[in-house]
Amino acid sequence: MKSIVKTDAAPSAIGPYSQAVVWQGLVFVSGQIPLDPVTGSLVDGDIATQTRQVLRNLDAILREAGSSLGSVLKTTVYLRDMGEFPLMNQVYAEFFGESLPARATVEVSRLPKDVAVEIDAVATVV
Repeated sequence: MKSIVKTDAAPSAIGPYSQAVVWQGLVFVSGQIPLDPVTGSLVDGDIATQTRQVLRNLDAILREAGSSLGSVLKTTVYLRDMGEFPLMNQVYAEFFGESLPARATVEVSRLPKDVAVEIDAVATVV
């Protein structure tokens, strides 16, 4: 049986979807964008600043689900500009350290609210 994850420590869904769903020991986290969970506003700044906020949001949802960044199996990173890959990658490495999940990174023409980065994840529940 699936369970829906909801936390105020991350931005509310901006559409008809859940922040995350837990099913059979896995948590599927919806794509996170650089929204401040308190104000609901976009975080201003470069790709590093935006990536940092996205990963904080992802971390908050994972924790609410009984998981963590260290339990992430796979992420997908969506970038508006692949030229920003090095800075995004640097911040990404800070958050995941030695516990690197599998990952796909793709350049897309547009993201919700015209942000520069969105990241989703699949993790195990600890």
